[in-house]
Amino acid sequence: MSIDALRLLVDFGFAVLIWAVQLVIYPSFQYYPKKELITWHRKYTIRVTYIVLPLMFTQLILSIWQLVALVNWYTLLSVLLIGILWILTFMLFVPLHRRIDMGQPEANTCIKLVRYNWVRTLLWSIVFLISLVYSL
Repeated sequence: MSIDALRLLVDFGFAVLIWAVQLVIYPSFQYYPKKELITWHRKYTIRVTYIVLPLMFTQLILSIWQLVALVNWYTLLSVLLIGILWILTFMLFVPLHRRIDMGQPEANTCIKLVRYNWVRTLLWSIVFLISLVYSL
């Protein structure tokens, strides 16, 4: 399998995952009573990390590999968008999830997750679409 095909597969996987998170998983958090949310969320974050972290590292490594091999609009834009996604994830979303795990969710933490995650949903969708266009 070529690097471009593998990258497209990873980007597609992320697009599917982020839309499921945005439309199903994060909105469902609002329906849990606080105690049950904390219990479930601790399990959820461990389990979803087994999916998300390998995808994130694979996507980052492949995008850097592509950039080193060839500098063009696709590789530059990909690395830029993926870098922004890493920053958003670790500077904004990880702290929000930790707040829930520590039993300190604000009344609107779950709403913030949904609202802020639209940015990541849009960016990961764009990353997939540019990979699709580039691979055609």
